[in-house]
Amino acid sequence: MDPRPSPRLLRHPVHLVSLGFGSGLSPVAPGTAGTLLAWLLYPLLRIPLSDTVFLLLLLVCFVGGIFATQRTGEALGVPDHGAIVWDEMAAMWLVLFFTPQGSTLYQSLVWQAIAVALFRLFDILKPPPIRQMDSRFKNGFGVMFDDLLAAGYTLLVLAALVYLYPLLFGTGA
Repeated sequence: MDPRPSPRLLRHPVHLVSLGFGSGLSPVAPGTAGTLLAWLLYPLLRIPLSDTVFLLLLLVCFVGGIFATQRTGEALGVPDHGAIVWDEMAAMWLVLFFTPQGSTLYQSLVWQAIAVALFRLFDILKPPPIRQMDSRFKNGFGVMFDDLLAAGYTLLVLAALVYLYPLLFGTGA
């Protein structure tokens, strides 16, 4: 396990972003902490923006994340240090954008909770080809890309659940 970085790193804007505004400094499950912060921040980012503007923002988060995570990995001496959680955050926002909306707030939150759990599962287990990409690219692109793949797996499972839900329960999502 890599040692936790100093909170002093948060003084630099690039590291502040890469470390998920401090959530990556969590002593327990920093990736999950970053993912949960992304879930919490999602409505604040999403509500005021059109779909197109939000997707452009996600593109900026991904491309900027390549630069930011690369710089922070270099500063920490570990390309994909566990405290770097911007990759989880950007990928989680993409997942939440495509997560089904229920007919009630409660149903929407349940779908979002399922999405968060699935994303963390795929990010931790790293099924093929995620593990191969993670080991092949030891730079900012690799840090961001493996979480993009985990987001893809999450969205595939969510799509299957949306399809199966009426078959299993006889109603819509």
